[in-house]
Amino acid sequence: MEIIEAIAAATFLSREEKPPYVRLAIKKSDALKILLMMLWETKSLDTKKYIALSIKLDEVGRNLGGWNGQLTKFLDNARNKQNSLVKTREK
Repeated sequence: MEIIEAIAAATFLSREEKPPYVRLAIKKSDALKILLMMLWETKSLDTKKYIALSIKLDEVGRNLGGWNGQLTKFLDNARNKQNSLVKTREK
């Protein structure tokens, strides 16, 4: 549920405000992967269900990682442009 809340919050924020929510969703997704693995290893979750859930969760993780990468690249470019403007003004 917290993953969904973090994604929903990030969806409606500006690019500059999104990263902490996307990173939180990634952390929660990683924790869920560990929980699923523990359930499977203790035989509390059968292999077919574990595989089905893991595939979906991996897809969510890849999407979140891509989103985080795009945000990082955007913010890095914005910082570089801002630094270039400051250096130009100082000359």
